[in-house]
Amino acid sequence: MTQPPPPPHQPPPGGGFGAPQPPQQPPQPPGQAPQTPPAPQGPPTPPAAAPQQPPQPAYGYPQAPQAPQGTPQTPPPGYGYPGQQPPAYGQPQNPYGQPPNPYGGQQQNQYGQQPGYGYQQPVTPQYPQPAVPGGGSKFNAQVAVVVAAAVVVIALIIGGGVWYAKSGDEGGKDDTASSSGGTGGGDDGAGGGDFPDGTEKVPANPGSQVLFRVPPPDVDDKTSVVVSGSWLTDKAYVKSGVAEIVGYDPDKGTKLWTIPLPGPVCQAAKHLTEDNLTAIAFEPAMPTKAKPSNGCTQVAALDLDAGKKLWTKTAEVEGAPIRYDNITVSGGTVAAGGTSGGAAFDLRTGKPLWIPKANDSCYDLGYAGGPKLVAVRKCGSYDKPQLNIQTIDPKSGKVISEYKMTEGVEYASVISTEPLVVAAELGESQDAIGITDAFSIDSKTGKLRIRISLPGGQYNARCSGVTKIESCTGVVVGNDRLYVQTEEHASGGARGRTNEIVAFDLATGKQTGQRADAGDGYAITPLRMDGGNVIAYKRPPYDKGGQIVSIDGGSFKETKLLENPATKAVRDVETRMSPDYAEIVYAQGHLYMAAMYASELTTSDTSKSHVIAFGTTG
Repeated sequence: MTQPPPPPHQPPPGGGFGAPQPPQQPPQPPGQAPQTPPAPQGPPTPPAAAPQQPPQPAYGYPQAPQAPQGTPQTPPPGYGYPGQQPPAYGQPQNPYGQPPNPYGGQQQNQYGQQPGYGYQQPVTPQYPQPAVPGGGSKFNAQVAVVVAAAVVVIALIIGGGVWYAKSGDEGGKDDTASSSGGTGGGDDGAGGGDFPDGTEKVPANPGSQVLFRVPPPDVDDKTSVVVSGSWLTDKAYVKSGVAEIVGYDPDKGTKLWTIPLPGPVCQAAKHLTEDNLTAIAFEPAMPTKAKPSNGCTQVAALDLDAGKKLWTKTAEVEGAPIRYDNITVSGGTVAAGGTSGGAAFDLRTGKPLWIPKANDSCYDLGYAGGPKLVAVRKCGSYDKPQLNIQTIDPKSGKVISEYKMTEGVEYASVISTEPLVVAAELGESQDAIGITDAFSIDSKTGKLRIRISLPGGQYNARCSGVTKIESCTGVVVGNDRLYVQTEEHASGGARGRTNEIVAFDLATGKQTGQRADAGDGYAITPLRMDGGNVIAYKRPPYDKGGQIVSIDGGSFKETKLLENPATKAVRDVETRMSPDYAEIVYAQGHLYMAAMYASELTTSDTSKSHVIAFGTTG
């Protein structure tokens, strides 16, 4: 694995979603490396090109490619482009003044529009209509994680929160959605007004206070080390550190236990079983100047209740250890994959279960987990790739169903495994970068239900890497609907900017007419489903604290669950934890925001935190 890039530059102090800065606001001290990138002041810098790689041989065959792990990628621009005055929301042609993409492809907002896809004609987007009345919710979601990496490649896709909830999956709270979060919705998965009940309670007083902060870990030699991985159980908030996994008291922040590792965590599964087991991939040693990467070759299972590592395994292709680009959990199975190979292990015992079937031109790019296990399989040549989306049996690796993407699509990301929703880039556009379409697929038959085409420049959701598969933000799935955040636009209020969450029906591809407004100066991001309700985070303007809201799945009425302090000291920490570049976990009046990278450049900044935790006061 190549060494990850240093954390991106910091946005202006207190800047929330392009909001105007307060008068006499002191400038950001130079030389600091914040955790979230600034909103660009002009056209964004073109992202790094997608890795150039030759046609990939299959797993387990001679000369299997050993592509570098974790190729550094350029982070996408922040929310919008300050100083521009876009037309009203919903205007079709490049409404927000975003510059053409020199690389082609559509903007990495939502999965934008794409003419000429061979399987089905795109659905004409329907702009927001008055809210549809409906009911409450019914599902027992437990915790949520929005995980997004601080890296992006131009051909990538969009995404949303990750969350953990009970399912019938082999002893698993093994979630209800892949990296984007969201369940299948109601009993029949058809959406409508009969939604399952959620578990999040409305506090008497949503005002929060800072429960604790964890300072950035020490990192030597000005390196940047991946510290991805955040989970919440009934007993602990668990976070990756530098070469360790630490369990913290969820209210006090005191260390409950530590699992030491020989090297940094390079990949972390988003999903938990009902007894709080999960998995990670890590390096066998710490990076040095002489050897900045030791390869992401180790897989381990963790018991987050006991604070123990259950087992550690490696796998080889032709005598060389496999370097993993992604890892997930589903049905009691750990599946890890990447461009150099893949493997599956029993989560509880570490017993090897299967390796991806291979031939001279196909390999599994990676996996998405949760209620079902889905493989993104890449075949064909580098010039003419063929991606296949396979629902597979987690115990045997047998393919249950397969959907073939149109030829030429290089990368795809799984937003949800049940219902199965995939995002990809198709064709070229002058007003979008990376995402053009979402595909609603029947996981039993492998047939396309509907393709949703979303205009570039109007939606703001993304995925973080070509091989991450399920690391997405800004979009969740539930009630047989796709909930996606829009791009920012003029609010008409004093703070100037805002955005919304809108819903698309996964059966028809049309907008449902539901729309949740962020409010003047706020930016709203869906995190996960709570039964039939959407849990969302509102990134604050310069004079407010962030909020967690629950959006009713039927009426789309917003209920405030938590609101953070508006003091500058707290906002300076919170606004550095952008939903696109940090891990956000919310459950039962507790909000945890955590960094994904540690760098020596960040350790001396008093406004930086490895973790900041908030809790409601009433």
